[in-house]
Amino acid sequence: MRIDWTEYLNQTLNITMNENYGVTTDPNTNQPVYEIVFKTGRLVSAFDDGLLLEAMREGKMVKIFVPYGSIKCVEIFDI
Repeated sequence: MRIDWTEYLNQTLNITMNENYGVTTDPNTNQPVYEIVFKTGRLVSAFDDGLLLEAMREGKMVKIFVPYGSIKCVEIFDI
C-alpha cells in the first residue's frame, strides 16, 4: 500500500526509525543500550524517496530528511 503523504502536509509527524541509532552505554553494567529513535516535525514535503520534516532544535529551525526505508512507524498529529 502506498500512502499519499501530500494529504498530511503541515501535520506533525512522529516517525519511529528502523535503525537503532543513538547507541549508548548503561553506566551500571557497562553494556551497550540501543535506543529507539524518533524523528518529529512538521511535514513540509514528500518526495519519491522520503519525507522532509521541519522542526525547532536548540532554537533553530532545521529540516530533516527521512528516507522511506528508514521508517518503521508514523504517528500523525493535528489531523
